[in-house]
Amino acid sequence: MIDGNIALIVALGLLLVVGAPVAVAVGLAGFIAIAIGLDSSALPMVGTNTFASIAKYPLVAIPLFILTGVIFERSGVAARLVTFAQAIVGPRRGGLAVVAVLVCMIMGGISGSGPADAAAVATIMLPSMMRAGYPNAFSASVIAAGASTALLIPPSIALIVYSLYVPGVDLRALFAAGLIPGILAGLAVILPAVLISRRYGFGAGEEARRPEFWPSLIDAVPGLFAPVLILGGLRSGLFTPTEAAAVAVFYGLAIGLFVYRNMSLRGLYEALADAAETSAAVLLIVGLAGLFAWAGSTLGAFDSAAAAILAWTHDPIIVLLLIMAVLLFAGMILDGVSIYLITLPLLYPMAVALDWNLVWFGVLMAINVAIGQFTPPVAVNLIVTARIGKVPIEHTVGWVLWMVLAMALVLLAIILVPDLALWLPTALGYRV
Repeated sequence: MIDGNIALIVALGLLLVVGAPVAVAVGLAGFIAIAIGLDSSALPMVGTNTFASIAKYPLVAIPLFILTGVIFERSGVAARLVTFAQAIVGPRRGGLAVVAVLVCMIMGGISGSGPADAAAVATIMLPSMMRAGYPNAFSASVIAAGASTALLIPPSIALIVYSLYVPGVDLRALFAAGLIPGILAGLAVILPAVLISRRYGFGAGEEARRPEFWPSLIDAVPGLFAPVLILGGLRSGLFTPTEAAAVAVFYGLAIGLFVYRNMSLRGLYEALADAAETSAAVLLIVGLAGLFAWAGSTLGAFDSAAAAILAWTHDPIIVLLLIMAVLLFAGMILDGVSIYLITLPLLYPMAVALDWNLVWFGVLMAINVAIGQFTPPVAVNLIVTARIGKVPIEHTVGWVLWMVLAMALVLLAIILVPDLALWLPTALGYRV
């Protein structure tokens, strides 16, 4: 008779190989494992556990932050942030590439979603960069890499999911821990983008006129204030992360409807519809991945796999490098939320057994998954920007690998110097 643990892994692998959607793959694999490994009395628990996976109050923050990002993009905040960034950077070789990454970082601090960030910035920046002489393949690579910082810069949806499935981790500490690595990751993308631009003469057609600083700053203040509002409210204890997401939505609505006044009721309806569609896809994955996690934990698959790895080696460096390699590969083919939900049941017991700091480990996971999101052949951020730029994804490889290398150096720095992630939450008084 087939073992339930084997059925779980084999079914998941086969379903992903044949191209089944991630939600279908994890949910069906969990169901098959339960049907084979447990008696029939466990089958009624399928619906209960699927529902229990999404019936969690903190998960409300995910659709709200997604809606916040959509509202800010449609209300014209992103376009004004671009103008402000251009006023800071000025007309220079590689200037628009720097602007694109800076706007990605700010928008990531509003939406928390890499693909959403990539879509919003690519829609605005790609036409301007093409007119200025940047190849679309290069521009798509820069924006995809810059948008990956959304997994680190709060409010990161990936870190929200991590906090839900790792007991005892304070989400505020995770948000604070992700900020400095997120900024370092953004700078790591900017460096090769500028060097490549200067090496190949990209940006020769950039406008010589620099937007006026103070008018562009005043125009961008509502957008710049959004991350301050979210993080300041969390730090002061004025509201919880979930309440912060709700505040951000209403703040974005106020900006679009009453400050910039360029969001109509029709535009609001379309924003709600877009956010609902994206949120439904994310929460479907969360629900069915919960079934997968319950099946694996009930059958003992994850504990057995962790024990097997630790029996092979107790060297924390080797184990960490193995985990990083697996996460990088997973990031190349799956979205961040799916990776967390599928791998955390296995990785959490290993992190505890090796006595790793769980906040630090969460940031390492986020950086690694972020790298995977713009690493070919299948990278969700790169797929989005390449589609908008109308370029084959294989044309981006020569450019994007430099940015992969640069961000990998940031990952190495966080591994070697954990205080790069832990200093800020410790200084703010959060438990790490």
